[in-house]
Amino acid sequence: MADHLLIKGGRVVDPSSKTDQVLDVLITNGKIARLAQSIEAENGTTEVLDATGKIVMPGFIDMHVHLREPGFEYKEDIGTGTRAAAMGGFTAVACMPNTQPACDTDTVVGRILERAKQTACVRVYPIGAVTKGRAGKELAEMGEMRAAGAVAFSDDGSPVTSAEVLRCALEYLKSFDAVLIDHPEDLSLSAGGQINYGLISTVTGLRGIPNESEEVAVARDLLIAKLTGGRLHLAHVSTKGSVELIRQAKAKGIRVTCEVTPHHLILTDETVLESGYDTNTKVNPPLRTQEDVAALRQALADGTIDAIATDHAPHHFDEKWVEFDYAEFGISGLETAVSLIIDRLVLPGIIDWMKMAELMSLNPARILGVPGGTLEVGAPGDITIIDPELEYSILPHNFESKGKNTPFVGWRVTGAPYGTIVGGKVVMYDRRLAV
Repeated sequence: MADHLLIKGGRVVDPSSKTDQVLDVLITNGKIARLAQSIEAENGTTEVLDATGKIVMPGFIDMHVHLREPGFEYKEDIGTGTRAAAMGGFTAVACMPNTQPACDTDTVVGRILERAKQTACVRVYPIGAVTKGRAGKELAEMGEMRAAGAVAFSDDGSPVTSAEVLRCALEYLKSFDAVLIDHPEDLSLSAGGQINYGLISTVTGLRGIPNESEEVAVARDLLIAKLTGGRLHLAHVSTKGSVELIRQAKAKGIRVTCEVTPHHLILTDETVLESGYDTNTKVNPPLRTQEDVAALRQALADGTIDAIATDHAPHHFDEKWVEFDYAEFGISGLETAVSLIIDRLVLPGIIDWMKMAELMSLNPARILGVPGGTLEVGAPGDITIIDPELEYSILPHNFESKGKNTPFVGWRVTGAPYGTIVGGKVVMYDRRLAV
């Protein structure tokens, strides 16, 4: 790797400084060294990338992925998952603890970081479990996991079902200002459910999951966050009622942030019927109604929703190629998220480029407390380059991820990640991996 990397002629969009202009970006020894017009390359020591017509942003951070390692490497592993992230324009990912064994000790955190050091091509940030074995009964040793490198704590894949356990966890995490990421779901309301409760579940005969299964849990979580003053982040919110509760909580000063997935911003429960019961439309929380999608999009625009995260959930072919009732929940999302957001939200004017960078880079970095999210001098040389005009079809057989489970097969999209740079090292450029 050259000592210097010079990205020339791109439109730099950096929400941390509200920069939006054509500039050159110089990275030296893995750090942002200079932003200016017409920076000259150092003879023989500078790698130069032409970003004319491209958009240069702080590296995207996906704060909610499932890399499946350890234990479920047949679905995904850290190597393949981070290659998928690089192709998708992400310079960093935060991986959830629903592995086998669960990431509930400093030993497992250390193992993930060691494997990342050996095989990852983007930054990997482990998220530790809130409870031992993610069983919801006894707090895990979160302080030890934090010291080992965990950036946040969650039982994702499952909610923290006990309000008292949640209270204790939020109180404990205040001692080192860490965030608790909860999966808001009342299991007594969602048990056995397959898709959103409503007209489509009635027509299809599939058991429905009501909006209230999420909203009851969101309301409880917000009350416990108010009680404790702890930092709460709500994963994959999907309903109009949830975002209204979060909006009200923020207005009251409760320390809450939240995220939404691309598929909940784009698809509805009607997609299940229209696709002929495609099990790749089966996700948790389920795809909701058009009214919910509209509310989520409005919440992006007004700042109620803080981040876009993929909830990348790769599965083996055999786990999706079964009857709908028996299929696993989840979408493989790392390699489609950026293009979908550009094509369906940015280009139509629902959000702008600055907002996209805020939702996918700046805010995730701030919520997790990790480096990045900015192109200020001295920041890590993590950069995502976007080609806003590139058109292509989504073809899962081309994915780097082991998971080919996507409902977006064959979708024609405009806009794509063009380059992924991590610590000044080019890991993807011109839609091809460089690692």
